[in-house]
Amino acid sequence: MAGLENGEQPRHAGTAAAARRAPSACSGEERALGALGTLGDPTVDEVVLPSRPESAGAARRLAHSVVVWQWGLSPQLAEDVVLLVSELVGNAVRHTGARTFGLRMHCRRGRLRVELRDPSRGLPCLMPVREMDVSGRGLFLVDTLSDRWGVDLRPLGKTTWFEMRIAER
Repeated sequence: MAGLENGEQPRHAGTAAAARRAPSACSGEERALGALGTLGDPTVDEVVLPSRPESAGAARRLAHSVVVWQWGLSPQLAEDVVLLVSELVGNAVRHTGARTFGLRMHCRRGRLRVELRDPSRGLPCLMPVREMDVSGRGLFLVDTLSDRWGVDLRPLGKTTWFEMRIAER
């Protein structure tokens, strides 16, 4: 049945409340294209977002939309990209003092690359992570899940980026 995954069974909406909780008839592709249309396409031009915690959700939606719907890559890869985007956004919001940050995404020659630009020249620092730590895992995750990552200093800030290998399309 369309829209059901992993053997889910359809729910019968017997009440108005159940009908309100039912997933929208809008497909994932339509929602993805809506996010790209509303916020911009980070594969075409930098998408500038306000440096607020809520922007992490917008950046995650954009990243997922691009990886799954534009590039046709796996949902598992999309989950990893979304997690790393969220970590980079969190670092930019928490540590740079910037009003905005910019998101770009590229897919070339068996690699995808995600870039987050901010106006701070302060460098991120990969810290050792202990099992009981409740914060400070962002760059550890980026370092663990990506194939490469780094920071390019710019005259007015920096770009923090990561790359992941993908199968040739």
